[in-house]
Amino acid sequence: MKTKNKYIILILLLFSVTTYGQRYKKPQNLPRYDFKKIHFGFTLGINELNFNMQKNSNTINNDTLATLQSRSQKGFNLGIVSNLRLGKYTDLRFIPMLVFAERNLEYGFNNSEDKNIKRIESTLLDFPLYIKYKSERYNNFRTYILTGVKYSLDIASQDKINDEGQEIVKLKENDLMGEIGFGIDFYLQYFKFSPQIKLSHGILNLISKDKTVYTQSINRLTTNGWMISLTFE
Repeated sequence: MKTKNKYIILILLLFSVTTYGQRYKKPQNLPRYDFKKIHFGFTLGINELNFNMQKNSNTINNDTLATLQSRSQKGFNLGIVSNLRLGKYTDLRFIPMLVFAERNLEYGFNNSEDKNIKRIESTLLDFPLYIKYKSERYNNFRTYILTGVKYSLDIASQDKINDEGQEIVKLKENDLMGEIGFGIDFYLQYFKFSPQIKLSHGILNLISKDKTVYTQSINRLTTNGWMISLTFE
């Protein structure tokens, strides 16, 4: 609930800033910018990833394992923006990105009061493709939404390594996600600056099963998360 409230507050804040800016006519910066067929830029920001988890009811609450929870962690991301103008209000965007992320799985056992935390670090190469829908430009502001799909490759995946008895939780290296986002374009004197927030929802099951209780207790594990980015174009 707290996370949802943060999204709502951020969207309302961005909307109020845009509404205030539309009250007064100002000279336009970069007046020909939106007529470019192709332009480029870069983006950087923070992310928070977590798991959607479908537990195995035959394993949870048995004689050994009592509880299983997922804990989100913050991460960092940076990428390169390629934008193709499709029409007055529509763009096609390809933003390959390097993402550093972390998620934790917390196991509670009946024979111990301590939690056994499995820390899962990921280094992701993201390849998202978006359709960007833009509002009418007013002064030096423009709001937009974007939606698309993203292929993600975890180059730090331990799926195919020998764990040598360490009982690590392995994730598959390939993922596919749907994404939706909202942001504002600010036209400055020399470049366009765009803060935005995106929500991601994973489609593929990432859990790599072995014979330990750490993976046998999970039937399905997918990714969800959010990303706040600052884009310079």
